[in-house]
Amino acid sequence: MKNKSPFSPVGYQLYKGNTRDQALLLEFLELTYRALFPDQSSFPHLSQTVDSYFSWRSPLWWVSANGDNPESPKPIAGLWLGNAIDQVTGDRHGHIFMLYVDPNHRRKGIATALLNQAQQWGQQRGDTRLGLQVFTHNPEAIALYEKLGFMPKALLLEKKW
Repeated sequence: MKNKSPFSPVGYQLYKGNTRDQALLLEFLELTYRALFPDQSSFPHLSQTVDSYFSWRSPLWWVSANGDNPESPKPIAGLWLGNAIDQVTGDRHGHIFMLYVDPNHRRKGIATALLNQAQQWGQQRGDTRLGLQVFTHNPEAIALYEKLGFMPKALLLEKKW
C-alpha cells in the first residue's frame, strides 16, 4: 500500500487517496450527512461540492482495517482536506471538508489519527492553523475537537422563514 501514514491506529492502515477516488469521496460525504440528518432522504448538492472543490490540491486520506487486500482496501473512514482563507488576515490555512468514521469503528483512535494527519499536512505546507465546521447537534465530535485543541472562532447564525 502506497503513502502509508505514521499515524495509523493499531489494527488499521491510514493511506493517501488520489483524484480517482471522487466517487468514493462522494459516498463518504453522503454517509456523513445521512448520519447527521437522518430525516433528509438525499443530498444531491454534494456531487456539486465535490466537482467544485476536489482536486490534487485537496488531499484525501483513507483508513482501512488490517487484513483488507492491500492493493484494494475498503475504507472505513476518510478525511478530505482543502484550503481556506482567513477573511480577517487574508492568511491561507488548512480546512477539513470531511471527517467520517464508520460507526462500527469509532472510539478506536481513528479520528484522532486522521486529525493528526491533517495537522501534519498543514504544518508541512507552512500553515499555522487548521479549521473545520462542526454541527452543534454533534456533541461527540465537538468533544473530540476540543480535546485536541480546536477552539471556536466564529458562530454561524441562521434565521429560517
